[in-house]
Amino acid sequence: MRRIEATFNGLRERGEKALITFITAGDPDLETTAALVRAMAGAGADIIELGVPFSEPVADGPVIQQASQRALDGGVTLRGILETVRALREDVELPLVLMSYYNPIYQSGLDRFAREAAAAGADGLIVPDLPVEEAGPLLAAADREGLALIPLAAPTSTPARLRRIAASARGFLYCVAVTGVTGARQRPEEVRGLAARARQACSVPVVVGFGVATPAQAAEVGTLADGIVVGTAIVREVAGGGPDMTARVAGLTRELKAALPRDRIR
Repeated sequence: MRRIEATFNGLRERGEKALITFITAGDPDLETTAALVRAMAGAGADIIELGVPFSEPVADGPVIQQASQRALDGGVTLRGILETVRALREDVELPLVLMSYYNPIYQSGLDRFAREAAAAGADGLIVPDLPVEEAGPLLAAADREGLALIPLAAPTSTPARLRRIAASARGFLYCVAVTGVTGARQRPEEVRGLAARARQACSVPVVVGFGVATPAQAAEVGTLADGIVVGTAIVREVAGGGPDMTARVAGLTRELKAALPRDRIR
């Protein structure tokens, strides 16, 4: 959690917005995942999310669903992902956040998962299918290990529920830009009101994800929040494969970061 706080503090001092990039761990293998993390870190990503592949990814659109299936077909495991995080900590300083559905965490045991994730060097955890009303036990386990449990808010969140979500936020609050699954959209309009309400409701930075895919969208959405999350566009480059795949991912990361407006975050 300390790395996330330090990252936003540094961005605030430099007048920058946060670029958070997402890839699916183990797609197509963990060696490539490590190379992609290093490439995105070198190209300007501020925080990197590593998706833990799951057979029922209900919050993900087809591009990330297919990435999860490729990783599962390749035999990736939660233990292998944590070992990759541990190896990355030898030369990667930026925050690494795991995005996992609740089932793998529950099967591991909440305390054990939080302890092992923190020991490996993870800084935060996003669980898209864990409602705030049921997040207490995992939040307590994460707090004990210094692991930020980052909640999601949706355009459909009522004011009362948004306040409850905001009160539970650690690290940052993740605003879902659209009512639906991950994937590129033409105009992520639904998030405007949500981002404004979220920034009023909580004391941690607010970022926007789902539907942000292009530098133009990064520039637009970046005016609404303290940072953006881009996943599907990057995972699509990974799916394209080829000898220049890592370079393409780094290039897109660089373009997205350059497009973000320069402005003070909260």
